[in-house]
Amino acid sequence: MKERILTGFIGGAAFLIFLYLGGKLFASLISLLTVIAYIELMKMAKIRLWSFPSLLGIVGVITPILSTFLFLGDYSFLQGFERILISVAFLLLIYIVISKNQFTFEQAGICLLGIIYIGVGFYALIDTRISSGLAYFVFILILIWTTDSGAYFTGRYIGKNRLWPSISPNKTIEGALGGVGFAILVGLLFQLFTSFFNGYMTVIWMSLLISLVGQLGDLVESAIKRYYEVKDSGSLLPGHGGILDRFDSLLFVFLILYLLQMH
Repeated sequence: MKERILTGFIGGAAFLIFLYLGGKLFASLISLLTVIAYIELMKMAKIRLWSFPSLLGIVGVITPILSTFLFLGDYSFLQGFERILISVAFLLLIYIVISKNQFTFEQAGICLLGIIYIGVGFYALIDTRISSGLAYFVFILILIWTTDSGAYFTGRYIGKNRLWPSISPNKTIEGALGGVGFAILVGLLFQLFTSFFNGYMTVIWMSLLISLVGQLGDLVESAIKRYYEVKDSGSLLPGHGGILDRFDSLLFVFLILYLLQMH
C-alpha cells in the first residue's frame, strides 16, 4: 500500500506539472506515454517488440502526435490520419503473406486497433489541453478521479450486486452508481465556486457523461487484460501496473469528448 501511494503521489505530481506547463513539454510526455502504452499492448498480445508489426505500429501511433505538435505546429490531426491507418493496414496485410501466417490477420487487427485506441486517445489529451485550456482539463481529471474513488468506497461498503463479473469481478452496480453520484456532486461544487460552465444542467450532464464513459474505459481495459490472462498491462508503475492501467479511463473520456467536439 505504501508503494502504491508513493508511486501515485510522485507520478500524479509529475503529470500535473507537465500538464500545467503545457505546450511541447506536455506533448513530449504524452508521446512517451503513448509509445509505452502501445508496447504494453504488444506484450499482452504476445507480439514481439522488435518485430516489423510492432515497430510499424509504434511509428503509426506516434507519428501524428510528433508531426502535429513537436515539429509542424499544425493541429489539423485527422486530415492525414486516415492515410497513416490505410498505409499501416496495407503493410500489415502484406506482412501476413511474407511471414507465411506466422503473423496472423488477428494480430494485424490488434496492431491497427491499438493505433486508434491508444494513439487517438492520447492525442485527444494534448488537443484538449491546447484547445480548451488547463481549467477544463483539470475539471475532467477531477471527475475521473472522483468517479474512481466514489465507486471504490461505495462498492466496498454497500456493494452487493456484481456489475460485470466476467470482466471485472470486484465492481458492483452500487459502486458504479456511487461513482456517478459523487462525480455529479463534485461537478456541481466545481461550478458553484468557478462558474466555469453555462448553467448547472450543463455541468450535470457533462459529469454524467464523463463518469459513465470513464467507467466504460476501465471495463474495456479489464476485458483486454482478462482476454490475455494478465493481471496488469505492465509493471512500470509499482503498485499500479502499467500506463494503460492508469490511463484507461482517461483515454476513453478524452477520446469520446474529442469525437463529440466537446474539447
